Amino acid sequence: MLIETLVADAFGTNCYVLASSRGSECVVVDPGIGIAPRLEETLAEHKLKPVAVLLSHGHLDHTFSVTPVCGASDVPAFIHSDDSHLLQDPTLGFGPGTSAMFGTGLEWTEPDDVEVLSDGAALELAGMRFTVDHAPGHTEGSIMFHTAARDATPYTLTGDVLFAGAIGRTDLPGGSATKMWESLERKVLPMADEVRILPGHGPRTDMAAERASNPYLRQVAQAHR
Repeated sequence: MLIETLVADAFGTNCYVLASSRGSECVVVDPGIGIAPRLEETLAEHKLKPVAVLLSHGHLDHTFSVTPVCGASDVPAFIHSDDSHLLQDPTLGFGPGTSAMFGTGLEWTEPDDVEVLSDGAALELAGMRFTVDHAPGHTEGSIMFHTAARDATPYTLTGDVLFAGAIGRTDLPGGSATKMWESLERKVLPMADEVRILPGHGPRTDMAAERASNPYLRQVAQAHR
């Protein structure tokens, strides 16, 4: 599997490009601020054709470039139903700091084609299979995408649910510490050690490392022994 990582111009958001090989169709995940020009270069370099944009959740640092990216290739955007309202009005997910950054000058247009997802949905895209895992806490509609090429290493795109050594914040509109705890217990901890984690921010990791050293996962695990 070909996996390219582009880091956005703000907030250090990871945008991923996934394809089965060079010269094939691909999927774009979480196109954040300033991603569009570099994404075009990456697609041209590897001769890739986008067929979809996957969104781990509706926060603006993950969706800022979704409309130009979708429009450039005439492809749909996929988002969980509980966060779809943030594609209509991203300011509903703003915290005070984000509101101060953008003020009242944000110009926003929702993508023309939005597909809403539910827990357990399976997507066959660009020769790859993605399984949707609803994991609220950071936002109401936060999801993880599980994928793996046949007989290959499994990957999970965790968005802002899980990072290397940390988890997503729960104090923004739609966030819930209780739901995050439940997601960590029911959705994250059961993942196998060999699963490679592609987080929404920061470096890649794997479940073996996070199970051993992530203080939040260790706390959840200890509480439910």
